Amino acid sequence: MRALDAASRKDGARRSMTRRQAVFAGFCLCCLPRALRAEAFAMEEVGPGIFQRRGPNAEASPANNDAIANIGFIVGRDGVLVTESGGSLADGQWLRAEIRKRTDKPIRHVVMSHVHPDHCFGAAAFGEDKPNYIGHHGLREALEARGAYYRQRLEDVLGPEKAGIVVYPTQSVKDGAEIDLGDRILRFTAHATAHTSCDLSMIDSGSGLLFTGDLLSVGRIPSLDGSLNGWLKEIERLKGMGARQAVPGHGPVRVELAPALAGIGRYLGTLRDETRKAIAADVSIEKAVQSVAQSERGQWDLFDDYNPRNVTVAYKELEWE
Repeated sequence: MRALDAASRKDGARRSMTRRQAVFAGFCLCCLPRALRAEAFAMEEVGPGIFQRRGPNAEASPANNDAIANIGFIVGRDGVLVTESGGSLADGQWLRAEIRKRTDKPIRHVVMSHVHPDHCFGAAAFGEDKPNYIGHHGLREALEARGAYYRQRLEDVLGPEKAGIVVYPTQSVKDGAEIDLGDRILRFTAHATAHTSCDLSMIDSGSGLLFTGDLLSVGRIPSLDGSLNGWLKEIERLKGMGARQAVPGHGPVRVELAPALAGIGRYLGTLRDETRKAIAADVSIEKAVQSVAQSERGQWDLFDDYNPRNVTVAYKELEWE
């Protein structure tokens, strides 16, 4: 897949989602502006012993090594936990080097918050550490279904030496789980189908920060690859977890949770309500992608790249209510 000119991208986005687009949700490709490259590789300490890099609101490209998600690590008394591994082997190697700049403690755990490549294809960079790879109980199945395809697409864009390999979780979280780093406990929650079929969140007892993965996105439009109704339910669940601040999957690396959830809830609610109206009015899916949730355009980066697909996924779910 190559970068497309603006006109053809818009025209293509208005068409029904193909099977390939559905499988590869969250991984379209275009060039990353030069001005964003430095921002993508800045590490920020967002809490005691908690370091995060903000990914730019862009798509995977040779210029950025798919380093487009918020990734980072937590340094505890007894070792390091990687909160997200990055979008490619090259991205994961960069993150591992950043860890080693700050500590020589063993890297004991690597979290894989969901199946999308920008969040889990850096995992192979930590193989020599022999960490515990933590994922949702549905992640292995999702990787078995999609992993080879994701890897091939990364190789097409980055080359095999940078893409990485599929890494499977060694610890599957069914409902909840805890990891003790000695001076802090990380509590995991396996969510029902929402953004994807395998979303995992985590709360750090030391800082109170909630790590949401892509259940929360700020500034970058959410990508629906699971269940719209399920996502709205899981947003309510996140509200009840007791956290005041969060590290979202995309956007600023530390945000106030309530307004951030209100923003994504507004978009997803609009998507649901207007899709239902289109279905009730017998508006075709092809026309619905051109009209549903257009009031949200100015609120989200990459709106024209993702909203048509979100409408398509929502339409297919809601027409059977």
